[in-house]
Amino acid sequence: MRGADDCARHIVDAFAGYNAEFRTITRRAPLRFDSRDWKASQRDAVERIELYDAFVNQAIGELRASLGPDALDRELWRRIHGAFAAQITELPDPEFIKTFFSSISRRMFGTVGVAPDIEFVATDLNPLANVTSTVGTNTYVNHGSLALLFEDLLGDVRFRSPWRDLDKSINHVVSEVRAYLQSSGERRTLERVEVIRPVFYQISRAYIVGRVIGRDFMAPLVIALRNTDGGVLVDAVMLAEEDVSIVFSFTRSYFHADIERVAEAVTFLKSIMPKKPVSELFTVLGRARQGKTERYRELMRNLEHTTDRFEHAPGERGLVMVCFTLPSFDVVFKVIRDRFPYPKTVLREEVVAKYQMVFIHDRAGRLVDAQQFRRLRFPRARFTPELLDELRRETASSVHEDGEDVVFDHMYIERRMTPLNLYLRSAPAADAERAVLDYGQCVRDLAYTNIFPGDLLLKNFGVTRHGRVIFYDYDELCQVTDCNFRDVPQAANDEDEMRGEAWFYVAENDVFPETFINFLAFNDEQRAALLGMHGEILTAAFWRGVQQRLRVGDVVEVLPYHPHRVRVASSA
Repeated sequence: MRGADDCARHIVDAFAGYNAEFRTITRRAPLRFDSRDWKASQRDAVERIELYDAFVNQAIGELRASLGPDALDRELWRRIHGAFAAQITELPDPEFIKTFFSSISRRMFGTVGVAPDIEFVATDLNPLANVTSTVGTNTYVNHGSLALLFEDLLGDVRFRSPWRDLDKSINHVVSEVRAYLQSSGERRTLERVEVIRPVFYQISRAYIVGRVIGRDFMAPLVIALRNTDGGVLVDAVMLAEEDVSIVFSFTRSYFHADIERVAEAVTFLKSIMPKKPVSELFTVLGRARQGKTERYRELMRNLEHTTDRFEHAPGERGLVMVCFTLPSFDVVFKVIRDRFPYPKTVLREEVVAKYQMVFIHDRAGRLVDAQQFRRLRFPRARFTPELLDELRRETASSVHEDGEDVVFDHMYIERRMTPLNLYLRSAPAADAERAVLDYGQCVRDLAYTNIFPGDLLLKNFGVTRHGRVIFYDYDELCQVTDCNFRDVPQAANDEDEMRGEAWFYVAENDVFPETFINFLAFNDEQRAALLGMHGEILTAAFWRGVQQRLRVGDVVEVLPYHPHRVRVASSA
């Protein structure tokens, strides 16, 4: 493997191996659903996430071993680049295959910024630009009976498990569709339904994904399926864009759907969720690296067409991260500080490990998907003086200036949300109370997925455009099963009671849930609402009970929807 053609072919074959293994793992999902083996579903999710780096690193090792001293011969890599481009023209999703090549060349050469001679520049890789075909769908025409239409649709979805009560599930779908159309004021006839052929799986649920179409109108259609002791049934029907968007959220684990041409599926999903960034659609389908490439392309395109500057993100300054944003672009950039002031004791390596843990963990709709980027280059003139000064003072080990640019050796990029503490200051009372209650539910959901936030302060939680509360500060995060949840001991005397610090021994992993409320900046009404609905999360007994369930292997479901809910489409 010394010539450019051979090296290019080796990289093409490496991608083919990765893609084949990706689809092999994905195809296990129907079996996991049929057997209700949710622990295996979680293991599959982690295994599939780790595939990309494993295949990239293996290819790099083989190329270095084969090329020897020529491994970093730039002229050779220019020829490999050209040969590779010629070899992939007829393959599905060529833009994704180019991203795989660029991952290899960037790691080989430690590229800062972009190197168009030996990589495929992300800004030129529009994965949807050359999509001329459509994802495989089944179409069901309304001949006057919605019941017959959905009987055909559900009948085409085959599992080894039987339907629990097919007629009841059909009636469920029909009634939800009719109620939605009526509540949204839609009087025109539903003409047909189109659904993507592969079923979408996510841990314990399966989803039929499609759209309902009439004359001059279209709405999403997502049908959630649950497998019970008695068989499969329809658990929820979603037709509002907001509800469907939550199912495909950047806070959830990736879907397992066996799709041959991913860009075709993304094009379809974009038609039913037009507000959802393309980068997130690739990511939620499990193609996280293509999602990163597309997010970078979205950012660079934004910089080309705007003049605003990077500035500090709203909210309190963090002790571990420097957080900044670009007002015209809906993300937050996070860079780890060189030193963490008291009382932080966590190490940089531990922070990186926690973010990696979240990347492979079941996020269950309550943890933001933070993408890790290396060696990014931005124009220095696009930074406010205050931000640039803090980056120079606080992040010199991973941020430096090169000519007219600022180079970030390492950073995280995640979706921007309104910090919960700021939201509560400005939101109407009813909205604020809903956020407080969802904060409590967020803490519960995290617990059920074996996540203890560590720091429950409101500034570490954000509110999405759908009003959902999400946790996004991971430096104190740990697993529930690693904590020792204790009740606060009774004071032996008044002197102990009056002390400003704990008068009893506290180990490093000891947690006292009943003290949480003392640090939460709620007003009296909000505090009462939280205690009324979620008071048990402030007890050690609740957390010990969750620990027990987790330790015996229970998978506690945290669903992205509410069964039997119909809501009018929202412009939010």
